[in-house]
Amino acid sequence: MSDRVLMITGASRGIGAATARAAAAAGFRLVLTARSTEALSALVDELGPETALALPCDVTDYASLTAAVQRAEEHFGRLDAVFANAGMSVQTSFLGNGGAAPEQWREMVLTNVYGAAITARAALPALTRTEGHLLLTGSNAGRNLRPGNLYSATKWAVTGMAQNIRAECVGTGVRVTLIQPGMVETEMTADTPNVPKLRAEDIANAALYALQQPPTVDVNELIIRPTGQER
Repeated sequence: MSDRVLMITGASRGIGAATARAAAAAGFRLVLTARSTEALSALVDELGPETALALPCDVTDYASLTAAVQRAEEHFGRLDAVFANAGMSVQTSFLGNGGAAPEQWREMVLTNVYGAAITARAALPALTRTEGHLLLTGSNAGRNLRPGNLYSATKWAVTGMAQNIRAECVGTGVRVTLIQPGMVETEMTADTPNVPKLRAEDIANAALYALQQPPTVDVNELIIRPTGQER
């Protein structure tokens, strides 16, 4: 396990940072990305520079992603897994009953849908060379109806995207896992204090479960809800 290299987008906090810690404990070497490496400095100091490499990366910019993948391979000599985890959420209403103005929706759609898609496109050539593993952060919200919720629709898109990527990767040895959390205690859910929530570490454990399966096992979807979540 000690020679496997995992790249995580959106690694500076929440699920990304928790997965980095869990993967480091399991022996992975890490490529951690965020828009600014300053946001990653404390995490790299914690994990150690021999284990973790911080790279600036904008997941809505294909050139930035391809440069990060190339740098990862140059630094560690290989890339075995990529976790397309970066995402964001704003409240929306199609009727205009509150929520963010439509001008603020664009960044969410670009990050959650386009960003996940071009992360896969940038990473898969490297992953085919190692018969590696692509993980994507979806959401339980991408499996059921949420009135007026554009975030949910972006995660519906990630659900379909993961299935399509897996189908295209048949025969390459690359495995594809869609992780679909329910409500998680993160900055994005700070405005919902009185509902059951998972810890970011719970999702990290799910990611490591998929990553640590033998090469003959392809865990395609994991749905993780906090006990007591209604839907």
